[in-house]
Amino acid sequence: MDPTSASIDRIDLKILNVLQQDGRISNLKLAEAVALSPTAVLARVQRLTREGYILGYEARLDPRKLGAGLLVFVEVLLDRTTPNVFEAFNAAVQVRSEILECHMVAGGFDYLLKTRMADMLAYREFAGTVLWELPGVRETRTYAVMEEVKNTARLALRV
Repeated sequence: MDPTSASIDRIDLKILNVLQQDGRISNLKLAEAVALSPTAVLARVQRLTREGYILGYEARLDPRKLGAGLLVFVEVLLDRTTPNVFEAFNAAVQVRSEILECHMVAGGFDYLLKTRMADMLAYREFAGTVLWELPGVRETRTYAVMEEVKNTARLALRV
């Protein structure tokens, strides 16, 4: 979807950009930041939410302070690439809280998982008891992150 289409204008993009930086900003401060009245800004935010541009709000937590300091990416190759295997795999990863993200990809493997654990021992337990029990898994490759150089969910919006 082209964000510069008729349904979203420059002010909407400014609103989205400010909200990406501070999702807890008050409506009054947001209105000041984009030079609109609070009523107009509130209506725009409600419309952007209703239309699916804003998916929700959440706090960013420090995983190290909460016992999930090890970040591991896992390539997963399935034994078969049939719709029922994909569906079963997709459903199984939804219920695992250690799996933060799961992406079906094109290339030499089928899925890329982003996981968080306390440490390497916890990852080894996860790999042995959960990862290999996911439906259709034939092969995995593990990449433990040594240093997070950049970590953001912000989109680059052209305002």
